[in-house]
Amino acid sequence: MAKGRKNGLYSEISEELSASMRTGWADTERHELTLDEQAPYAAARRAALSARFPGERLVIPSGNLKVRSNDDTYPFRPYSGYVHMTGDQARDGALVLEPRADGGHDAYCYQLPRDSRDDNEFWTGATAELWMGRRRSLAEAERVLGLECRDVRAAAADLAAVSGTPTRIVRGVDPSLEAAVATEEERDAELEEALSDLRIVKDEWEIKEIRSAVDSTVHGFTDVVGELSRAIASSERWIEGTFFRRARLEGNAVGYGSICAAGEHATIMHWTDNDGPVRPGELLLLDAGVESRTLYTADVTRTLPISGTFTPVQRQVYDAVYEAQEAGMAAVKPGAAYRDFHEAAQRSLAARLVEWGFIEGPADRAYELGLQRRFTMAGTGHMLGLDVHDCAQARTEEYVDGVLEPGMVLTVEPGLYFQPDDLTVPQEWRGIGVRIEDDLLVTAEGHENLSAGLPRSAAEVEAWMARFAG
Repeated sequence: MAKGRKNGLYSEISEELSASMRTGWADTERHELTLDEQAPYAAARRAALSARFPGERLVIPSGNLKVRSNDDTYPFRPYSGYVHMTGDQARDGALVLEPRADGGHDAYCYQLPRDSRDDNEFWTGATAELWMGRRRSLAEAERVLGLECRDVRAAAADLAAVSGTPTRIVRGVDPSLEAAVATEEERDAELEEALSDLRIVKDEWEIKEIRSAVDSTVHGFTDVVGELSRAIASSERWIEGTFFRRARLEGNAVGYGSICAAGEHATIMHWTDNDGPVRPGELLLLDAGVESRTLYTADVTRTLPISGTFTPVQRQVYDAVYEAQEAGMAAVKPGAAYRDFHEAAQRSLAARLVEWGFIEGPADRAYELGLQRRFTMAGTGHMLGLDVHDCAQARTEEYVDGVLEPGMVLTVEPGLYFQPDDLTVPQEWRGIGVRIEDDLLVTAEGHENLSAGLPRSAAEVEAWMARFAG
């Protein structure tokens, strides 16, 4: 039963039922738990954060449940900065870095403890353990995280009771903790900025997790090709469901809303309704990524001819995008400016659009004026990690104006999109959208394409589909 439900079928709890529910339970404390594999890496990340803010208290919440409809909640997904600093995925938690006199910090983690069996809370609340599942005890969390863990129900009072210590908190994650501390918005934004900065270069553990997410994503794309005939018989929803099945089997979920865009929907950058028809002779743009069980995501796009072979115009567009991606990927190497891969791909596409007569040349002038953007729409890539658009709050000089280093993971994803109502292009080009996206790890020698398990060239795509398409 749900506590406080207006139209619940049970209006009260008898003393006899309450007494019965409080007795007869086995001790389920898990003493066999050991330190999580990620814990030493999380400790190193906390040390790096500590060095940026000597003498200041830092509060990084995990977040709370959000209502989807009435008393139903969305699946919980913690704030990425909290995950990165702790390796934990629990709701209603918070990492606190308490300043020491020597300039360092002591770290501890607030957690929601297990519900006590001494009262009715563990079975009468809509978010109680018997409704939502067993949580870790504080002692269990300490063994797994390698952090001192405290009862989060005292966190707001604890934080509010301390004065005189400069404090920063990540805003917009946990309103109750935010209300308990006196902070300044600009200084808080600097904390969130630092948390993003520290994710730009991935450690070896993170790279392993991203690699696993990409491998599962390759499996998911192959699943989709194998079920294309069933998608043709139904809709884009079959494609979405097919990929999601793989994401849930091998990971946590999808890392973002899958884009399963057939026909003219492929010209919509973030088409996630996924309710349109899948028709032979048209293209399917599939942009999807598996999120690992540790919450690192892949982000891959392939554009596929639904009938198995490209038409001449489709192939012309596809080859231009492939050529642009090749140019962009060649620019991904240590020491290169982050913007180089974007510029290389966009210049390639601008040259093709001038050649076709869709924008006025010469190509260099068209690029400088951004004329290609009518058909390319977006940038050519982004950082990848715990968020699909990772490190989004990082300092501009460290991100888009920065230099590539080994350990960075980014996407290269040029595209061309000819809207169905664009009268500046011939009729046969309208409604065609093509994007090719791969996940690249910057290495000491250049880069590694983590998603190379999927074909990229038009000929390779057709051969792959001939092998697997159902």
